[in-house]
Amino acid sequence: MPRDRIVAVALLTRGDLATFGSDLRKVYPVEDSPAFSDLIQAIDKAEREQWREEERLAALERLRNSG
Repeated sequence: MPRDRIVAVALLTRGDLATFGSDLRKVYPVEDSPAFSDLIQAIDKAEREQWREEERLAALERLRNSG
C-alpha cells in the first residue's frame, strides 16, 4: 500500500481546529515544551532566510531584464 505524500504541515490553534478540524484528515497535538520553542525559532529563521533568497533571485532577474 503506497504511503500518503505529505503536502502540508501547519501549526494551528484550538480556534483553527474548531474552524477547519472536520476537513483535516490527521491532527497531531504538540505539547508546549522547550523543544517546541526551539522548533518555532528554527522555522522562523528558515522563513527569514528563504525570503532573503527569493529577494536576491528577484533582484538578479530585474538586473537581467534591465539590460
